Amino acid sequence: MGKLSATAVKAASRPGKLGDGDGLYLVVKSSGTKSWMVRVQKNGNRRDFGLGGASKISLAVARERAREVRTWVELGLDPLFERRKAEGIPTFREAAAKVLAQHRATWRNEKHEKQWIRTLEAYAFPHLGNVQVNDITGPMIRNVLAEIWLAKPETARRVRQRIGTVLDWAYASGYRDSEAPMRAITKGLPRQPKKEGHYAAMAYAKVPDFIPRLRERESYSRLALEFAILTGARSGEVRHAVFDEFDLDEKLWTIPKERMKANREHVVPLCDRAVRIIERCMELRVRNCELVFPGMRGRKAMSDMTLTKLLREMKESCTVHGFRSAFRDWASEETSHQSDVAEAALAHVVKDKTEAAYRRGNLLEKRKLLMEDWAAHCCKGS
Repeated sequence: MGKLSATAVKAASRPGKLGDGDGLYLVVKSSGTKSWMVRVQKNGNRRDFGLGGASKISLAVARERAREVRTWVELGLDPLFERRKAEGIPTFREAAAKVLAQHRATWRNEKHEKQWIRTLEAYAFPHLGNVQVNDITGPMIRNVLAEIWLAKPETARRVRQRIGTVLDWAYASGYRDSEAPMRAITKGLPRQPKKEGHYAAMAYAKVPDFIPRLRERESYSRLALEFAILTGARSGEVRHAVFDEFDLDEKLWTIPKERMKANREHVVPLCDRAVRIIERCMELRVRNCELVFPGMRGRKAMSDMTLTKLLREMKESCTVHGFRSAFRDWASEETSHQSDVAEAALAHVVKDKTEAAYRRGNLLEKRKLLMEDWAAHCCKGS
C-alpha cells in the first residue's frame, strides 16, 4: 500500500517531492502547483516520466499510470511511445499538418509552404495520407517515390525529403518506435539521370542582337524580361516588383528581404534604360495595382511561365534565369570588374563565413559602374 493518502495530497504545500512508493512522487512546485511523476530504473539507467497534474489526476489514477509505466519498461517498451499510442497516433496527413504549423514561422515566404503542401497532396497523401505514422514502412515510402523517381527526379527528391521530415517529427514525438529508413529507401531506387549543372543560358555575345528583337513589340512580359536582363535580377524578384520599391531620382530599386532568396534586402542600381522601363510601366499602370509588371488578370503578378513562353515564341531555348549566367560570364571574361562585385550584383550569398564576416559593405558604387557597362553591352545592338 502506498505511503500517501488523498488527504495528504490535498494538504501538501511545501515545495519538493513526496514519495508514495515504487517510484511514484507528488511534485510540489514553489508556485503551489502539484503534479505526478514516476521514476523508473533498469540496467543502471534512470528515467523520470510525468503522469499529469494532481488537480486532474487522482492518487488512485496516478498509481495505476505508474504501474503501466513500470510494466512497459520491464517489457523493454518505451513508455512515451506507448502513451502516445494510447492517446491515438496521427495519420500521415495529420502529422504533416502539425509539422507545417511548426515550420511556418521559420520559412521565408508563403511560396515555400505552398510547395510543401502541393507536393504532399499530389504524391504522398494519395498513398500515405490516411495511414497512421507508426504503420508507414520503408517499402510504402519507396512505392510512393518509385512512381516519379525517374520521370520527375527533382520533385521526387523533394517528396522524399518532406516525407522524411514528417516521419522524423513522428519519431521524435513518440509516435514511431523507429526512424524511417530514408537512406536505405534511396539505395533501393534506380540511379537518377544526372542533372545539368546550369540553367540554359544565352551566350552573352548574342544578347545585343536579342534586345532589339525583344523591343519589336511592347507588352508587360517584354518589358519585364528586358528589365530582368538589365538588372541581373531573378524572375520572381522582377515579376513581384511594386512601384514603392523604386527611387527613380536615385536610380535605385530596393527589394525587401521577404522577396529575396537569401532573406536579405538587396539594392539594385538601375541603368538609364531600366529607369525608362519603370517610367513606361507607370504610364501603363493598372488602376489600384501596385505591381510594376502585372499579369493578364491585371492585379496579380504574371507567372514565370509567361516569360518562358515569350522566349519560346521568339524561338529561344534559354531560360530567364540563364541571363544571369550570361551576365556573370560577361563580367568574368570581358571586363576587369572584380568577382565579388559581380557576385554582389547577383545577390549571391558569400559561402565562406570568414570572408562574409569581413564583407560589410554592399559595393553599391562599384555595382553601379558594373551595371552601366552591362547595359551598354546589352544595348549596343539597339
